[in-house]
Amino acid sequence: MAKKDQRTDAAGEKGREKWMARFQVRLAVQPGVDRAVVLQAVKDVTAHCADTGEHPRTAFGDPDAYAVQAAARLVPADRAARARRHNGVVDALDSVLKRAGDVAGL
Repeated sequence: MAKKDQRTDAAGEKGREKWMARFQVRLAVQPGVDRAVVLQAVKDVTAHCADTGEHPRTAFGDPDAYAVQAAARLVPADRAARARRHNGVVDALDSVLKRAGDVAGL
């Protein structure tokens, strides 16, 4: 029976690691998120799960959705808006350069 408990614990730990990895990736691509925001969010989730013993999916739900919520909570609105504008400009410039390359046959 001890082996079954070890396998269950290992599977649970793997599930937590997968949830956290997906959460970190999804959080990192949110507008205005920097390393400090990711570290703070991971610290918050880890502390909550350590205190309660809950799996992050049980406590916070889908990692993608929670990444959006965490970014909204931790990133100042003006910084997020500035990052969205910057990303839009970069995307537009990339599109123009791609079209120019297509026209030039590059």
